[in-house]
Amino acid sequence: MLVQLSIRDIVLIERLDLAFESGLSVLTGETGAGKSILLDSLSLALGGRGDGGLVRHGEDKGQVTAVFDVPGQHPVRQLLRDSGIDDDGDLIFRRIQNADGRTRAAINDQPVSVQLMRQIGQLLVEIHGQHDDRALTDTNTHRDLLDAFSGLADEVKQVGGLYRTWKEAERAFKAHRANVEAAAREADYIRASVEELEVLSPRDGEEEELAEQRSQMQKAERIAGDISEASEFLNGNASPVPLIASMVRRLERKSHEAPGLLEETVELLDAALNSLSNAQMEVEAALRKTEFDPRELERVEERLFALRAAGRKYSVAVADLPALAEKMVADLADLDAGEEKLGQLEKQAAAAKAAFDSAALTLSEKRRQGAQTLARAVMEELPALKLERACFMVEMTADPQAATAEGIDTIEFHVQTNPGTRPGPIMKVASGGELSRFLLALKVALADRGSAPTLVFDEIDTGVGGAVADAIGQRLKRLSATVQVLSVTHAPQVAARAATHLLISKGPAGEGSEKIATRVATMAQEHRTEEIARMLAGASVTDEARAAAARLLAGGG
Repeated sequence: MLVQLSIRDIVLIERLDLAFESGLSVLTGETGAGKSILLDSLSLALGGRGDGGLVRHGEDKGQVTAVFDVPGQHPVRQLLRDSGIDDDGDLIFRRIQNADGRTRAAINDQPVSVQLMRQIGQLLVEIHGQHDDRALTDTNTHRDLLDAFSGLADEVKQVGGLYRTWKEAERAFKAHRANVEAAAREADYIRASVEELEVLSPRDGEEEELAEQRSQMQKAERIAGDISEASEFLNGNASPVPLIASMVRRLERKSHEAPGLLEETVELLDAALNSLSNAQMEVEAALRKTEFDPRELERVEERLFALRAAGRKYSVAVADLPALAEKMVADLADLDAGEEKLGQLEKQAAAAKAAFDSAALTLSEKRRQGAQTLARAVMEELPALKLERACFMVEMTADPQAATAEGIDTIEFHVQTNPGTRPGPIMKVASGGELSRFLLALKVALADRGSAPTLVFDEIDTGVGGAVADAIGQRLKRLSATVQVLSVTHAPQVAARAATHLLISKGPAGEGSEKIATRVATMAQEHRTEEIARMLAGASVTDEARAAAARLLAGGG
């Protein structure tokens, strides 16, 4: 429920903090005192349309904050979590209205779009008035209200699931049929392509592997000449190895004739001879590594060319050729075995539709029974609301050809305001005053089913008095046992039944100030008598009016 409303610099309100209780709260005051400002402010906080004209004159911006105490299992909390918004504790809606028309919205201090704020706000508060049609314009709302009244949430959920299963099966059938038909039209092309790709037999990663082989062979081809020249120098006729070996032998024979003179030279030459011998072996090994069959290079290049030509032909990367081959084989299999699979999918779609049709017909019958019960419940409320000659009807049309996830039914509330007149949609037939009383009767019949936790009624008692106003007050009181009810009223009979009475007044913003400000005060019990007496008598409050007010208060609990 709404627990607090804080307003800063909106129209005539400079600073206002209101606390709300459960049950029935009424807002009263002289005409023009600012009751509509409060509702406009609440609407703004719930995502209503912004307007720079709402900002108090002389200020750059205004702000409205609404705080809600919402049960942990309420659907709005899941919606907040799905939107990435923290939902711990109370829910705080804040809307900043700039004088230039721009607005900012936040829920629990996290910026949100105005659309999301409005969507969530509609789950928390309903605002109804004589000319407010938000709850009754959309016939989908009528269906939702009937389902809530009839306790059909589980059945509606089941029908929705069966509808989605049916549509998914139908989509699978249609998609496969389209594939089979397309494959049949391209049968020759597909068969030839499958044969060609089977002969080519591309492998995953084959292009990279072949490109690497070709690169290595081309590199070897380029350096093989240099390695061969080195081998010829080390191993051929011009090799220095025999000359050095002969020199080592001669020096070794002469070394004993001059001890200490040639030993180191012999050792160094001998080491050089060993290094040259090692170099001979390494260069021979390198030469063997560079050896390749030119025909292998030609084979690799031809394979690469064939793969890349196929990629160009089928407009895919070479790496995608294996997947394309698999797809074409599958397409061919669909063509060869398509009729059998198509028949299976058709049967599945038909079975899914039959299951949906059965559940939708059952739901439709329960709705029809619920519609009769709802109509009777609303009709029981009408006489006391001075609509004793009126008739409320729930018009229901079942059309299996217009099935949706909600079933096959179109629900619309119709009324007949007087005998002999033509019944019609409630929004077209009922006048403003009648519409508000029909809506109240509907809300009472629904109780807390299909309702937001806070209901706001804006002067729905306008133009009625006496017993009708008292009947409206009784029904608002009954509603407040299950949901929070706020009512802007001019009827003392309604005001007397409130648990909380808020008085709205207008006067100077401060001592000596020329600015006018709206104020709201929660009235103590002893002051309520005087306000209700004013509502009864007008400007001049008499003792008789006070006595009548006291009687209303005494009987209003």
